[in-house]
Amino acid sequence: MKKKYLIIIPTYNEKKNVKTILKNIKKNCKFIHYVLFVDDNSTDGTKEILSNLRNKRLTVINREKKLGVGSAHKVGISYGYKKKFDFIITMDCDGTHNPKYINKILKLAKKNDLVTTNRFIMKNSLLNWDLHRKYLTTFRHLFVKFMFNINLDSSGAFRCYNTKKVKLDDILQSKNDSYSFFTESIIILSLKKYKIAEIPVLLPKRFSGSSKMRLADVCYGFFYTVFIFLKIKLLFY
Repeated sequence: MKKKYLIIIPTYNEKKNVKTILKNIKKNCKFIHYVLFVDDNSTDGTKEILSNLRNKRLTVINREKKLGVGSAHKVGISYGYKKKFDFIITMDCDGTHNPKYINKILKLAKKNDLVTTNRFIMKNSLLNWDLHRKYLTTFRHLFVKFMFNINLDSSGAFRCYNTKKVKLDDILQSKNDSYSFFTESIIILSLKKYKIAEIPVLLPKRFSGSSKMRLADVCYGFFYTVFIFLKIKLLFY
């Protein structure tokens, strides 16, 4: 029986990037795959572009308002489990996540429970990033590593879930609906002893448009990490 592969791409105001990411996925992924966009009521024309795409293996979930990237991932992942996909890949639409890595990710996913990408294994992997973003991202990585003794790139969204091995309820145990979903979920899955593999990646700047992450999101992320630490202490110790 052939395996079923789903690629989930959350969007919010990615009009200039939607067709490019689809083109790059098609170019790099020679296996049969399905794509799910979860759009948070984009106001720049992204919704219209998605509605005009005609592909029997492409689905769009339109949400009524901006509910958060973590929430979008949970909705998409839940859809994938409901439709009984064997592997669920999650990635950004902005071009920072290169589809050329997907084949390697899937190869590892067949032997592991979860595969995630890591921006901190190779030197100079954060290509062309602004200096302050490099420092903030690196500090966050080291902060999580210190708090939880986890060396994974916990805030990365470019992942692959082996649905036959990872329980949906364990993913949804992460209650955060924003960027901290990624950190919270991987900490929970790691502490539950899932087998997590990772591959090194280069992460260039986005194709076009501006990042949705604000300074307030970064500050909130640090406070939420402390909250996760306290919650984990109660749940696992």
